[in-house]
Amino acid sequence: MASQVASPSASLHTTSSSTTLSTPALSPSSPVDLSPDEVVLLAKLEEQNRLLEIDTKSLRSVNGSRRNSGSSLVSSSSASSNLSHHQEEDAWLLWGRIVNDWEEVYKKKEKPIKELVRKGIPHHFRAIVWQLLCNAQNMPIKDQYCDLLKMTSPSEKLIRRDIARTYPEHDFFKEKDSLGQEVLFNVMKAYSLVDREVGYCQGSAFIVGLLLMQMPEEEAFCVFVKLMQDYRLRELFKPSMAELGLCMYQFECMIQEQLPDLYVHFQAQSFHTSMYASSWFLTIFLTNFPLPVGTRIFDIFMSEGFEIVFRSGLAVLQMNQTELMQLDMEGMLQHFQKVIPHQFDGGPDKLIQAAYQVKYNAKKMKKLEKEYTTIKTKELEEQVEIKRLRTENRLLKQRIETLEKESASLADRLIQGQVTRAQEAEENYLIKRELATIKQQSDEASTKLEQAHHTINELQHQRQLHKCNPRYSEEFVLQLEKELVHARLKEAESQCAMKDMQDKILEIKKRNTSLPDENNIVRLQEELIAVKLREAEAVMALKEMKQQIKDLDEHWQRHLARTAGRWKDPPKKNTVNELQDELMNVRLREAERHAELREIRQRMLEMETQNQINSNQLRRAEQEVSSLQSKVQYLTAQNKGLQAQLSEAKRKQAEIECKNKEDVMAVRLREADSIAAVAELQQHIAELEIQKEEGKIQGQLNNCDSSQYIRELKDQIAELKHEPVTDKMPKQPEGPPRPTHF
Repeated sequence: MASQVASPSASLHTTSSSTTLSTPALSPSSPVDLSPDEVVLLAKLEEQNRLLEIDTKSLRSVNGSRRNSGSSLVSSSSASSNLSHHQEEDAWLLWGRIVNDWEEVYKKKEKPIKELVRKGIPHHFRAIVWQLLCNAQNMPIKDQYCDLLKMTSPSEKLIRRDIARTYPEHDFFKEKDSLGQEVLFNVMKAYSLVDREVGYCQGSAFIVGLLLMQMPEEEAFCVFVKLMQDYRLRELFKPSMAELGLCMYQFECMIQEQLPDLYVHFQAQSFHTSMYASSWFLTIFLTNFPLPVGTRIFDIFMSEGFEIVFRSGLAVLQMNQTELMQLDMEGMLQHFQKVIPHQFDGGPDKLIQAAYQVKYNAKKMKKLEKEYTTIKTKELEEQVEIKRLRTENRLLKQRIETLEKESASLADRLIQGQVTRAQEAEENYLIKRELATIKQQSDEASTKLEQAHHTINELQHQRQLHKCNPRYSEEFVLQLEKELVHARLKEAESQCAMKDMQDKILEIKKRNTSLPDENNIVRLQEELIAVKLREAEAVMALKEMKQQIKDLDEHWQRHLARTAGRWKDPPKKNTVNELQDELMNVRLREAERHAELREIRQRMLEMETQNQINSNQLRRAEQEVSSLQSKVQYLTAQNKGLQAQLSEAKRKQAEIECKNKEDVMAVRLREADSIAAVAELQQHIAELEIQKEEGKIQGQLNNCDSSQYIRELKDQIAELKHEPVTDKMPKQPEGPPRPTHF
């Protein structure tokens, strides 16, 4: 497909040129020397080209034989109303002789050929001459074009989006998905795959579109590759656009030298060169002037490079200087966009003539290039220095934030420790109150136990008094046992409560030891003061760094003001400026050394503070170790005393239990003896009653002795009743049992 795509306007190509050159009137040695007739022919050719550019009808296409069925969009008509057929044949003959023996003619007659190109290349020779000028014939990359079209480019979406913006009013490109848009997409896509660093840039589409108006897409692709490689366009279209900045600097220096009043006006209005001249260099005026004018400028660009862009741009400013001096920035923008593009509708000759009246010094342009490189290098170094200072500033800010966080954390810890200490003191107070209450309850229980023992003694005494009633004695014993069990339960509960309180007291003591004491609070306050000191020093360092950055910015602005007009200053002033630059560099290095010295002092202060803190911590740790050792000794002795008290209490408890068991057994034995004595007495009484009955019967038999016998019986009964009371009564205990306290 690529080999068959051609432009809609036909022009003569290699085949037609070779056919014309094969006439007998030509000889191989003819292009070496130009005769006077040929000079006249050159003048006629110049007039022919001028008329062709003016005649808008000549932009129509004429079909012709061309290799790969290619044709040109910018071609001449078969005949012009103002040009004779004989003059056209003469132009064909001259350019045919030049093209036919290009290498030999260009080597020997390079300057005349450049002059001839400045006067304009005929449309039907433009394609082959452009290829010869940039040496784009027989490039190996041409064979890769079809393979590149089969690949996928990451820039395809961008290319598709910008296709409709390229020559939107031209017949070849204005229709959507037309042949022109398709071949333009193919060439841009292929180049974005060949040069992935550049990829696709919007301004390059206008250059490729102009090439496609003159030649098939394969040849246009090769010419575009040559332009990018050999004509500085690749550096111009890189993402950094460093070459565009250089061009802007050189062009601005030319304006300052040749149009100083306009330069001052631009500076006063803050009207930068890039606001109007960027598209001139990116598209070689193809988007700023009518197509015939842009094509003529592109002819010279193919021969001489960017020199014609500088010349044409300065010529445009010279022509419009009076109008621009009267406008503000908005008006100047409107003038560049709407007025200047229509000033050359009549033809490009006026602009070309004015362009070659502009002074252009190639050596001075090289000098400006070196100066621009030096300025950019210094700017880069100063940007690195500013970036370093900003980094230090950011680090200092982070450090201040860290110190503030540490200070807040220490303050929180101090407050939290004080709050915890207050809470623990309150809990300690509550536990002491509970302990006092439990001690009071224990004392009350001991009192109740003594009262119970006293009651037991009283009951035992009452039991002895009422020994004659065995049922009453059993109830007393059961009641005493219940009260004894109840008293022991209360005593055990009191002991358990007292043990719990002692455990709580020990736990509170442990927690009190873990709390920060006054020494720890003092340590935290010292650390807080040290952190605040470091924070204050960091803030001072930050303020000094900000002041240094401000001074550097002022030096930088003064440096920019000096370097802006340095190229026109006398040598003596340049020497002074260089000395001022050296002085600024010395000041920068001095500021850097001061910053390093301040950082070292800051680190030394931090190390001294850390050393002091470590010494305080070590001293407090030794004090804590000694206090802990004394506490361990005290607790060991206290533990031994408590163990001895515990063993003594256990022994006393065992003795009391044994004694209580013996008392219970003695009571039960006395109770059994009392029951047996009562039964014996009852039996004796029954026997006495029987004897009494027998005595009554016998008294009836023996009346003399009956009254005496009855008295004897009564005395015996009285003695028997008195005997159980005196002999069988339990022994009274010596005193109430002493209460046992645990």
